[in-house]
Amino acid sequence: MNILILQGSPRANGNTAWMAEEYRKAAEAAGHKVTVVNVARKKIAGCLACEYCHGKGAGQCVQKDDMQEIYPFLAEAEVLVIASPVYYFTLSMQIQAPIQRMYAPFKPAKVKKMALLLSSNSPNVYDGAIGQYKGMCTFFKFEDTGIVTAKADEQKTEETKKRIEALVEKLI
Repeated sequence: MNILILQGSPRANGNTAWMAEEYRKAAEAAGHKVTVVNVARKKIAGCLACEYCHGKGAGQCVQKDDMQEIYPFLAEAEVLVIASPVYYFTLSMQIQAPIQRMYAPFKPAKVKKMALLLSSNSPNVYDGAIGQYKGMCTFFKFEDTGIVTAKADEQKTEETKKRIEALVEKLI
């Protein structure tokens, strides 16, 4: 399967990046093609709600920023993985902009499955992010292949790595 991981942490070697990397390694070992995009290192503006994409733009966003690099990956992805830190009860701002900008094509054409990877230094802060993810799965009719959360004492552990690998096993 063709997998796109949108990694939304500005910390290149942080916990979220580690989770995304563990998913990538497990998926590639299982024979999948994986692209990881660190959207936190991209210049991506939020949706303008101008509706250009659904009129004259015919699915193309009027904004010409780094999201243009991601649209081709979205067009080919069969699995979409969102990896985000949770700073204050929801997905990071860095991941929100690309999610909003998926509005232009309306729906990633080939995506059938999704997964969510979340890290935080605090327990019990994931409900908002999980709610958004589940809403996306329901709205787009994507199969939810699972969620892995990792609070402070669970980050970069063998147990968390095994939970991530279990998500990849669900793709077969």
